[in-house]
Amino acid sequence: MRTAPRPSPKSRSPLSRLLTALATLIGLVVVGVLCPAAALAQPSAAARATGLHISDGRLLEGNGNDFVMRGVNHAHTWYPGETQSLADVKALGANTVRVVLSDGHRWSENSPADVAAVVGQCKANRLICVLEVHDTTGYGEDAAAGTLDHAADYWIGLKDVLAGEEDYVVVNIGNEPWGNTDPAGWTEPTIAAVEKLRAAGFQHTIMVDAPNWGQDWQGVMRANAQSVYDADPTGNLIFSIHMYSVFDTAQEITDYLNAFVDAGLPLLIGEFGGPADQWGDPDEDTMMAAAEQLGLGYLAWSWSGNTDPVLDLALDFDPSRLSSWGERVFHGADGIARTSKEATVFGGGDPDDTRAPTAPGTPAATAVTATSVTLGWSAATDDVGVVGYDVVRVGDGGEAAAATSTTNTATVTGLTADTAYTFAVYARDAAGNRSPRSATVDVTTGAGGGTPGATCSVGYRVVGEWPGGFQGEITVRNTGTAPLSGWTLAFAFADGQRITNMWGGTPVQSGGAVSVTPASYTATVPAGGTVTLGFTAGRGTANTAPTAFTLDGAACATP
Repeated sequence: MRTAPRPSPKSRSPLSRLLTALATLIGLVVVGVLCPAAALAQPSAAARATGLHISDGRLLEGNGNDFVMRGVNHAHTWYPGETQSLADVKALGANTVRVVLSDGHRWSENSPADVAAVVGQCKANRLICVLEVHDTTGYGEDAAAGTLDHAADYWIGLKDVLAGEEDYVVVNIGNEPWGNTDPAGWTEPTIAAVEKLRAAGFQHTIMVDAPNWGQDWQGVMRANAQSVYDADPTGNLIFSIHMYSVFDTAQEITDYLNAFVDAGLPLLIGEFGGPADQWGDPDEDTMMAAAEQLGLGYLAWSWSGNTDPVLDLALDFDPSRLSSWGERVFHGADGIARTSKEATVFGGGDPDDTRAPTAPGTPAATAVTATSVTLGWSAATDDVGVVGYDVVRVGDGGEAAAATSTTNTATVTGLTADTAYTFAVYARDAAGNRSPRSATVDVTTGAGGGTPGATCSVGYRVVGEWPGGFQGEITVRNTGTAPLSGWTLAFAFADGQRITNMWGGTPVQSGGAVSVTPASYTATVPAGGTVTLGFTAGRGTANTAPTAFTLDGAACATP
């Protein structure tokens, strides 16, 4: 859930960028000249390895194994009943979850008992748990935000709960703890909060977020990272950059990440988004690829429950209904399913395990309807153990994610009536190794028929366009006399357009053909009523509107 706007001032000239880089370099040189013994003042990695810890700019487990976070954010403080989400993100391959908490300044305080339960659930699901206080978001610009000092006091109040959990828990002092107003003011309170926690006896790895609503577009954290890091007597501190629309070019992303790597300072992408917003279009492909290349962690925002559902990875907290954004994060190139390795503290995820599982058996189709099919297959085998399966739809010379499962069955939904599909299955083990693909199965969905006597009309319009993309809107009207429920809308693009994100429904696209199943709040269309779907999509030079729409296989009017 985004709780604050994402201002994205980007009018940084090449000269200003050069000056920022020179300031960083000069700062590092001055530290080296004036404080040549600073590095020697830090204790050795062996001496400080209570659990998760930093060594040579890397996040390591207590046993010295490198640990790279691959996970998501979960808005626990606003949705305390959605604890099943931790098991769901684990089943999709995540090794880490960043959990939103409140220190009571802005929202209802999460109690010690609640935090202890969250940590226990993370451990039960074999997830590393990053705990963060969200009340600090946008301090200095948002009058409702709390201070890092108040957040530090909250953590100290949780010391008895968190002591001994250093192998499993990272303490993220405060989310995006400074807005765009005087972001240089971020440095001293950050240092003070770190020192306060260390003075209270915390040995955990501490995470600190950047100013500028986490995006550090003015380079304050980048320029002052060394001084903040040096203020931690344990050296167990990691920096978190949040990448949204400020980071819309590959150069900006790689420059920022490499600045920390080159300086030997630990960094991860603690939040990032892919969907375009009113400030720009983040380059999530480069974020994920660069993080994988550099061995840096990333945590996508966010599992579900956002005020604007465009950033929901799963719709209505349902792991079987991943959004386009969720499919990208979990199953796309450099995504979680392909790159995540479980922490070895759980007894799995051996970094030396490079043997992939065997291929699953050929899937068989049952319970075929107009819009769904249930697949079952014989289990794969692995020298350590299979932890999940990925079902893919095969066609057009490639494949697309269709479903995930921790068992050897899965139900694929959102299909188009009277349409032929081809499916196959992969297996995954705890180390992230993926099996060869199973043999395929061909399935033709039922003819459908929709609600008896129901009729429909569909309106389509382009809301806005930009080079390479556009935003569209689809209005579905029930012109019949009975409600429409559990509908599936189908249409086709003619010019290679591809939907990247949708709100109000879940799209499945194969080539130009698109089928859409509703969200919970659009699932029923009352007689004479309408529901509206919005989406963003990629496009080429042409952007011809679809000319025909069907609802549950029946043709709709197009006014």
